[in-house]
Amino acid sequence: MPFFWNDRSSIRFSFALLGAVQATLIAAITLIVVPLPAIGRAFDVGQSELALVNAGYGLTFSGLLLLSGRVTDRIGARRAFLAGVALFGLASAAGGLAPAYPPLLAARFAQGAGAALTAPAAVALVTGLFPDRAERSRALAVWGTLSVAGATAGTLAGGFLGSWGSWRWAFLPPTVVAAAALLGARPLTRGRDTATDAPGSPDTAGRTRPNRLDLPGGLLVTAGLIVLSYGLLEQVHLPLVGCGVALLAAFAVVEARTADPLLPLPFLARPHRAAALTAVLVTSAASASSIFFLTLWMQQVRGLSELATSIALAPCALVILMGPIAGRLIARKGARPVTGAGLLLGAAAMLLLSRIGPENLPVVPGGFALFAVAGGLAFAGATVTALSGVPAERTGVAGGLVNTVMETGPTLGLAVLVSVATARTDSLRAAGHTPEAATTGGYALALLVTAAILLITALITVTSRAEPTPWSEQPEEPSENLQGPKNATERNPS
Repeated sequence: MPFFWNDRSSIRFSFALLGAVQATLIAAITLIVVPLPAIGRAFDVGQSELALVNAGYGLTFSGLLLLSGRVTDRIGARRAFLAGVALFGLASAAGGLAPAYPPLLAARFAQGAGAALTAPAAVALVTGLFPDRAERSRALAVWGTLSVAGATAGTLAGGFLGSWGSWRWAFLPPTVVAAAALLGARPLTRGRDTATDAPGSPDTAGRTRPNRLDLPGGLLVTAGLIVLSYGLLEQVHLPLVGCGVALLAAFAVVEARTADPLLPLPFLARPHRAAALTAVLVTSAASASSIFFLTLWMQQVRGLSELATSIALAPCALVILMGPIAGRLIARKGARPVTGAGLLLGAAAMLLLSRIGPENLPVVPGGFALFAVAGGLAFAGATVTALSGVPAERTGVAGGLVNTVMETGPTLGLAVLVSVATARTDSLRAAGHTPEAATTGGYALALLVTAAILLITALITVTSRAEPTPWSEQPEEPSENLQGPKNATERNPS
């Protein structure tokens, strides 16, 4: 090792590596959106097949996250991370080399499964890297912005790759990042893994790991999330949605009666955590929906090319700068005020974007620049709050829950907001408006509804209260943690 390589350098390298992987997991969702027409031409498949290729990754990703979080807590974060990254990388390579549609679809499902195992393990590793509370809060603030940064990068990269190269190139970035993560994983969490080899044995901090996997709960939540998400994606297919809701209700019943549940329900009962998870859900829904609507508007109504559309969306990349800024703000003001400010700014951004029209194209980059700031603050603050006081042996499940909410938000948001936009568009067309004006009006109303939802969520967030009641046998961090760490030497209660 070079003389300047020390433990601090190892921690920074590990965090950068984990962050790159997390951003890539989210980028993989949007990387193939722009190249989808080219995939359809290559394999001679229609819109429904392309929709399934697009959604397949997210279905297994969101559906398997909670179960993967439990696997992480059981076998150890480092083992789960390496296994997940390996599966993700191999599936990405298989997707890029797929000779026909069925192998491509199978690769997308396998990609999502690898991402589901990787994401909660990465969160557990990050919390283990920073035992000091102040440093951990700053790190989680940066972490909270990585998902929206990844989604933005995937959209932009997909546009450029779709304009300049083959659709197969969209699978190259995930393959390269996965290979780099496997090659650079040696210093990762050295001595910081959260599990030993024997089930039920104590971890390095003396806490007992979960004795069982809670397979019934895992199967119910996985099936419920996949069926619900697919039902929402299929233009709100009510039988599928009802089946998904029933499976999730059965999961809640099983968890309430299980001695060692996959997801302890009191974890969700904490008011500040429930508000934080709601903020993550709503912000991710707003991000994905606004990009979806305005990408279509710029190409269908304004006639912009794929490259020009990507350039117009470029201000979204400002979110990358918000992690360190949000971390400092959280240290000074607290996580909840920062989350509330981000949600309020997000509402203002959606209000600005709702003013789209034939002469108002400049509102798009301006609105997205404002939402980049807003989303960075909201995701950072909500992530710190949601993971506050989580015991070390549950960080995998907690990370899986945060990622599950983040992946469910776009599906739920698009299902609701597309219905709003469609109804408004149909109404305007019936009133005699041109197709372009009717489409613009539908998208504008959907963005206004998004602004209202963000505003309501902001009010819920800032008025939520933190209670010191523990959700497990391990004590939660006191509520003062949500108001910002007092100093850098406070002990780590988890």
